[in-house]
Amino acid sequence: MAETTNPYTADLAPGSLITQDGQMQWAGLLIGAGTPFAIDRSGLTGWEDLPEYDSSDAERPTSHGAWPGARYAKPRKVGGTVWMAPETGGGPAALYALRQAFALLDEERWLAVRLHGEVLAVRARVSQRVIPADRVFATQGAAKASVQWTATDPRRYLVTEQLATTGRPEPETGLTWPLAWPLNWGQAKSTGDVAAENTGSAPAHPVIVFRGPCAMPTITERISRRRLRYAIDLALGEELVVDTGEGTVTLNGTASRRHTAMGDSSPEELFTLEPGRSELSFRPDSAGPQAQMTVRWRSAEW
Repeated sequence: MAETTNPYTADLAPGSLITQDGQMQWAGLLIGAGTPFAIDRSGLTGWEDLPEYDSSDAERPTSHGAWPGARYAKPRKVGGTVWMAPETGGGPAALYALRQAFALLDEERWLAVRLHGEVLAVRARVSQRVIPADRVFATQGAAKASVQWTATDPRRYLVTEQLATTGRPEPETGLTWPLAWPLNWGQAKSTGDVAAENTGSAPAHPVIVFRGPCAMPTITERISRRRLRYAIDLALGEELVVDTGEGTVTLNGTASRRHTAMGDSSPEELFTLEPGRSELSFRPDSAGPQAQMTVRWRSAEW
């Protein structure tokens, strides 16, 4: 039997259906102006709020206050009310769309919102849906759906993924004889260094791809000195993908190689791009001319 796809729960690119301010996109369903679904005037709750968090503050046993500890954000809860009215194209088809879109799913989808020209998105699941079957709905077909989403990652991301690529570091060509003033030392074809700009207010987890041929692929963030380093030889065309958000290290898309991390390598989950500019260096022990490192990330907001 051919596999069927529900267009309302399709995991589309975040914000790909949005065309104007005030609209929101949940998976494959567009909500807001120009659609059969109007967003209540109360808007969304939990979207611009800081998420709740756990704190490791420790009370001072012999003094006032506490020692400040780390704070880790809990999942973000976003709620809103969506209206469906006959004059906006509502009816049985619209109700069917709401049922399909706001169903219980195991996998997260993109929830994107555009405000003042900026589109931010989270990965979320529907955690609650309330559609009263009252007299107005029964006689006029007008209904309101109260929906709550839960995003296990509370950060909101810019929808455009950024990318930076560098080859292996190569030395300058050196002086050319006979010498002439001013001296020209030549330029390196590749420094092995790239910059990653996180324009948001929250740390972002990058995805790092090492491509062979190279031995002991290594990336270092030059300000924090955090490092990821793996005892593995990559042949020409082989790729080692490090997803710091998921904490996975995968060779050629299938085999886990997290166990190859060296003792001076940071835990993958702690390798983040802090708000601002990060300086990243690709420093394998040895590498061929085709060796490459690519860093992908989305700027993140609280």
